Amino acid sequence: MGTMVGHVAPGLGFFLLGLWHLFNHIKLHSLRPKTYTSSPWFPTSKLRYIELYFIMTGSSISVAMELFIGPTKHQPLDTDGTIPSNHLRNFEHSLISMTLIVYATFAIILDKICPKTTKRGLTQLIGVIVFAQQFLLFHLHYTDHASLEGQYHWFLQLVVFVSLATTIPGLGLEKSFLVSFVRSFSIMFQGVWFIVLGFMLYTPAFIPKDCYQYYEDGRLLVACHTEEALHRAKSLVNIQFSSYLILITILCTLFYLILTRIYRNKRVAKYLLLTKGEEGKEEEEDSDEDVEFQKPSKLGES
Repeated sequence: MGTMVGHVAPGLGFFLLGLWHLFNHIKLHSLRPKTYTSSPWFPTSKLRYIELYFIMTGSSISVAMELFIGPTKHQPLDTDGTIPSNHLRNFEHSLISMTLIVYATFAIILDKICPKTTKRGLTQLIGVIVFAQQFLLFHLHYTDHASLEGQYHWFLQLVVFVSLATTIPGLGLEKSFLVSFVRSFSIMFQGVWFIVLGFMLYTPAFIPKDCYQYYEDGRLLVACHTEEALHRAKSLVNIQFSSYLILITILCTLFYLILTRIYRNKRVAKYLLLTKGEEGKEEEEDSDEDVEFQKPSKLGES
C-alpha cells in the first residue's frame, strides 16, 4: 500500500470477493429459504477452490509488493538486519495478506479432511481472526484521524469492524441470511472504499483545495495549508463515505431483488415440472454439497 495501485488492487479484490459472496448467499437463500445454511466460501463446478486460489494469489502478490518489489533495495531489512522505520508499515500490511493466505490454505485442507460442520466452523473462526487482525492493524496505524489520510482510514476501520462483527455471530447463526448478507455487503464496501482512498489520496487532481502532497520517509502524504482547509477536506471525506454508502446500499438491494426474482421463478418452474410427473433429472444448479436442494416428491405416479 502507500500508493494508488497499492490501494486500488486490493480494493478490487475485496469488491469482487464481496460481490461473489453476495451473489451466492442470495442464490442459496432464494432456492432453499427453509434449509438455507451460510458458507464461509463457495466452490464452483469446474474448479472447486477457485475462490481460495484467488485469495492466495492476490495475497501473495501483495506480500511480494510490500516486502520485495516496492522497497528500493528489493528487500525490507536494513544493512544490520533490523527493520527500518519506513518499512514498518510494509510489514504490517503484509501480515494482513499473510493471514489471508493462512485462511485460504487451511480452508482447502479442512475441506478435504474434516466433517462438514467442523470444517465450516473452523474456517469461519479463521475468518474471524483475519478481520480481527485487519481491524487491529489499521487501528494501530491511525489511532486518531487528525489528518486527511487518517479520516479515510477511520472510515475504513469502521467498515472492517462491521465485517468482524458479522463474522463472529456467523459461528452460531449459520442459518441467518441477514448476517451473511451484511457481511458480504461490508466486504464489498471495503473494496469500494479502498479504491476511493487510492484515487482520492494519490491523484493530484483529486486533492482538496488548499491541500498538497508531500513525501515523508518515502511515503506520499497529504497536508493542508490551514485548519479551515483541513476541516473542509475532512468534511468532503464524510460526504464521500455517506454518498458511497447510499449508492452501494441501493445497488445491493436491487441486486437482491433481481436475483431473488430470477431464482424463485426457477424454483417454482422446477416444482411445477416435478409435480406434473416430468421425467428426466435436471442439472444441479448449485455445486455446494453441504446444502443439497431438497426436491419435492413427484405426484401422480402409480
